[in-house]
Amino acid sequence: MSKSSITQFLLLAFADTQELQLLHFWLFLGIYLAALLGNGLIITAIACNDCLHTPMYFFLLNICLLNLGSISTTLPNSVANSLWDNRAISYVGCDAQIVFFIFWISALYSVLTVMAYDFYVAICKPLPYETLLGSRACVHMAAAAWGSGFLNAVLHTANTFSIPLCRGNALDQFFCEVPQILKLSCSDSDYLREAGLLVISAFLVFGCFVSMLMSYVQSFRAVLRIPSEQGRHKAFSTCFPHLAVVSLYGSTGMFAYLKPPSISSPSLDLVVAVLYLLVPPAVNPLIYSIRNRDQGWPVETI
Repeated sequence: MSKSSITQFLLLAFADTQELQLLHFWLFLGIYLAALLGNGLIITAIACNDCLHTPMYFFLLNICLLNLGSISTTLPNSVANSLWDNRAISYVGCDAQIVFFIFWISALYSVLTVMAYDFYVAICKPLPYETLLGSRACVHMAAAAWGSGFLNAVLHTANTFSIPLCRGNALDQFFCEVPQILKLSCSDSDYLREAGLLVISAFLVFGCFVSMLMSYVQSFRAVLRIPSEQGRHKAFSTCFPHLAVVSLYGSTGMFAYLKPPSISSPSLDLVVAVLYLLVPPAVNPLIYSIRNRDQGWPVETI
């Protein structure tokens, strides 16, 4: 089967029985609605409250937008497929799903890195904070994060869909992703080329994670020198939930794309995908709201 003869792909079915398919439908629909509601409330709160027009909340708004984009790229199609007992996704739809998914996730890691830098400057360099993270600088950093995500998405998608496919059209995942498309490749050289790009991207993400970790280590050292216990508690309560979200994204994402083929299985790939794709966008609003409850988080006033 050549690339040009493939008009659709068959996604992984969650269950064989109608009852389990309906369970999958209601579960994923609930997760999606929770993500829409939580992230939407935070976006509205930040946009409507002048007190929240600060760099930290500006980057948090970007994270919420990226969360909505990433979960909306894959989940509605999966929910609809479960409801209508359909596994098919068109070739163009699969292409679009991959490019948008990589775009949202790549930009998200970049914004998380910038947010860690914001925390580092606020704690370790408070005097030049307004200069280093003024409104124009924040917009430029956010634009760079979104732009890098777009370039990364175009690079991977163009390379992936230029590879000849001859091993059927069934994917062992509930959404389209690059590793699953590579399994259908006819050419080992083309496979290795895209696999190499994936490894490079994974190490770039790892570099972002290391940068965030270094920022937080320096920040923790500064926080421990704060004489006020209340001040230390406020700083730590701002940092730890964000670091937990970063760890969840980084660990599950890198495991999903760098795990040895010998331990790969459809069930394991499915669990990992749910962890890094569905859980963070749904729980992030709760994490950030709890983090800011001592700072007068105004979501409940909307």
